[in-house]
Amino acid sequence: MAASLLVNSPIKCLIIDDDSFSARIIQKFINDTDFLELAGVANGGIEATRLLRDTLVDVLFLDIEMPDMSGLDLLTTIQNKDLLVIVTSASREYAVEAFEQNVIDYLVKPITYPRFLIAAQKVCDKLNQKQQPSSTADFTFVKVEQKLVKIYFADIQYIEALGDYVHIVSNNKKTIVYATLKATVSRFPANKFIRVHRSFIVNLDAITAVEGNNVAIGNKFIPIGATYARNVLQLLSKY
Repeated sequence: MAASLLVNSPIKCLIIDDDSFSARIIQKFINDTDFLELAGVANGGIEATRLLRDTLVDVLFLDIEMPDMSGLDLLTTIQNKDLLVIVTSASREYAVEAFEQNVIDYLVKPITYPRFLIAAQKVCDKLNQKQQPSSTADFTFVKVEQKLVKIYFADIQYIEALGDYVHIVSNNKKTIVYATLKATVSRFPANKFIRVHRSFIVNLDAITAVEGNNVAIGNKFIPIGATYARNVLQLLSKY
């Protein structure tokens, strides 16, 4: 999702596993992770091939040992070379061959949620490396009632989601916009804004401290959600 959870839309995931129990666990982990979105579930390589033709997917959670087609064989048939792959297997024996095919991570079943999040972080990092700024502008316009208001990115401290609205808090004012958090942040530079909580996105340049499970922006303390904590701390440690 960072870490750099900077991707501006949910990462679409396809589960490919003939074991329905394992697939349900991965599906639950995806549903419990704000920056991931389930695109589909396939019970084998043949069904996965069909889904990949018709479904927009960013990452595969791919089992290896399946009766109709092995996961490794499926990898050789995938045409979309931008597709990221996380292997999920009950055995470690395929790890070398899987990494030779440039998979992002290799998860050994039974998979825990903390280990799952580490793999999801790697996907976020990879996608963020590919992201290119859509504009060199240092501002954006947001609709407030019947007018468009200009907001400079550098002035924004944080953005908070409250119901059907977002509050964009800048150095000297608060702008209330009828929009989702996802739609709003998609217009902001991905290298400057990071999601720290389900309801908060902060400007990296505005952070003055990290105290416990909060980031401080001046006198304002913003909670770091459990889903984002490891990613946030990893990203900030790079500065």
